[in-house]
Amino acid sequence: MATTTAVEHRPMLTLQQATELTLQLYGVTITEISTLPSYMDQNFLIVDKEDNKYVLKITNSKESKYTTRMEVQTLAMSFLHQHGVPSQTAMPTTTGQLMSMEEIDCGHGAQTYCVRLMIYLPGKTVGESPVTTQDLYHVGKLAAVIDTTLQQLVSPNLDALQNNDELWSLSNIPLIEGYLSLMDGNPLQEVVKAVIEQYKSHVMPKIASFHKGIIHGDINDQNIIVTPVDNGRHEVSGVLDFSLLMIDCYVFEVAIAIAYMMLENPNPLDVGGAVLAGWESVMVLSDEEKDSLFLLVLGRLCQSVVYGWYNATKYPDNKYLLITNKSGTLLLTKLWEMGKKDVERKWFTDASTFSDK
Repeated sequence: MATTTAVEHRPMLTLQQATELTLQLYGVTITEISTLPSYMDQNFLIVDKEDNKYVLKITNSKESKYTTRMEVQTLAMSFLHQHGVPSQTAMPTTTGQLMSMEEIDCGHGAQTYCVRLMIYLPGKTVGESPVTTQDLYHVGKLAAVIDTTLQQLVSPNLDALQNNDELWSLSNIPLIEGYLSLMDGNPLQEVVKAVIEQYKSHVMPKIASFHKGIIHGDINDQNIIVTPVDNGRHEVSGVLDFSLLMIDCYVFEVAIAIAYMMLENPNPLDVGGAVLAGWESVMVLSDEEKDSLFLLVLGRLCQSVVYGWYNATKYPDNKYLLITNKSGTLLLTKLWEMGKKDVERKWFTDASTFSDK
C-alpha cells in the first residue's frame, strides 16, 4: 500500500503487454501468466518454460517518479535477503539492472513505470492462514529483526526514505481529516474523529522522543507469507512489498503489525500481546512508546478504512481496495468501545506470558 493518490496512476497492462515486456527485459519466455491482487500497482504471477515462478511487478507511475527511493527499497530487499530475512528480491534484467524504467501506454497515453521481476515466494499469506499466537509472536520478532538489520544498511541515498508527506505514515494521522466528508452519515465517522483528536493530544507531543530508523512500514496480513510446519504452527517464509519503506518511528512498525494481524483473526484481542512480545524479544519499547500503542493501532485502522473507501470511489472495479474495510470497521468500533485501559491491560498481560520458542 502507498499514498492514496498513487492509485490514480495505477498501471493497467494487458497480459500480452506483460508477456512481451518480460521477454524483452529479462529474456524469459512465459508459458503461464495470471494477475495477482494489488492495492495500487500491478502484479503478475508468471511461469517460464522451466517451470520457474516469478512475480512481475509494475509500480504505479506516481511512485515510479521517485527512482532514488525505489532504488533504496530494492537495495534493502537484497540486503535483508543476504542477512537471512526471507524477503522478496528482484532479478536482474539481461543488462544487469534490478529495476527498469519503462514508458508504457495502458490506454491513457504513455507513462513511465518502474518494472521489476521478483522471485516468487511459496506459501500463503497470514490473512489466508489459521495462524497461532506463537506464529504471531514470530511475526512480531521478524518485524524487529528486519528493522534492526536495516540499521546496518549503507547507501548515500538513505535520505530518499524521509517520507514526511506520506499519507500512510503514523506521523500523519491528522491528514485523515481531509477525507472524512466521504463518511458523512456513517456512525464510524465520529469514532475516527475521536481517534484523531486523542492522537493529537496524547501521541503527537511524544513523537519527538520515539526511537527512529528505517522501517518496513506495511507489515500486514497480505505481505507476510507463511508455510505450515507442525502442531498447527507456521513459519514465516516470505516478506513482500517494500514500497512503504521509510525512516520513521519503530513503535509505528509494531502498531501496524498489530492492527493488520488482528483483521482476519477470529480472536483479534489475542494478537497484540503476541506481536508485542515477539518485537520486544529483539527491541524493547520505552514507556512512552508503549503508552501510545493503543492509539497508533486505532490510527492505522482509521487510515486503512478511510483511504480504502476513498480509493474505492475512484476504482470501484478493484475489490482489493476494500479488503480491510468490513473487518476494520468492526475492529475499530470494538477497540474504541473497550477503551485504552482494558485493551492495553490485555496486550501487556499476554505479552508477559510468551517465551522465545
